[in-house]
Amino acid sequence: MSESSANNMKKINIEQFSQIWTDNWRASQGCLPQIEHDCDYPSPCEVGQAKDGELISWQPVARSSTIDLNNINQALEFDLHPSVVELFCRQFSGNLSAQFDGNWLEIIQPWNEEDFERLQENLIAHHLMKRKLKQRPSSFIAVTDDDMLIISILNETGEVVLEPVGKEPSRVLAPDLGTFLAQLTPVMEQD
Repeated sequence: MSESSANNMKKINIEQFSQIWTDNWRASQGCLPQIEHDCDYPSPCEVGQAKDGELISWQPVARSSTIDLNNINQALEFDLHPSVVELFCRQFSGNLSAQFDGNWLEIIQPWNEEDFERLQENLIAHHLMKRKLKQRPSSFIAVTDDDMLIISILNETGEVVLEPVGKEPSRVLAPDLGTFLAQLTPVMEQD
């Protein structure tokens, strides 16, 4: 793909994709998605009130304060690609299922502040593994229906790639996060 054709591709951000995903859910299901409420693990995404164990509706919600991943940058002694910050620091949400090129994936999103802390720990562990294996730094952004394949962002370029766990990426899926998100088709569950 030439640079000029890549620049002409449609791009969206995570908030726009989340809105498309939520609208798609409402259109097909007639309501917001629901999850079992856990009183010990509440989320700003939850809509309404529920008792422990009851179903509660949820929707993506913007963070009320600006946040970054500078603590990860300091721990790893390099800066994460800005698109990683854009994806994980702008909202709370459940994971968002989609298809890319006919294949199922689930974009990882932090559910609440505790989940965001765990996500940061996992990102650091992933980067340390890549460093130990002497591989290019990448940040996982989605899981697939194959436990041995993840979707990642290459730190050097911002490209979205298909990455076998513990190995170098096997395929570039999009030149950047915005283009990747625009190419996704929201789905309600794994087929």
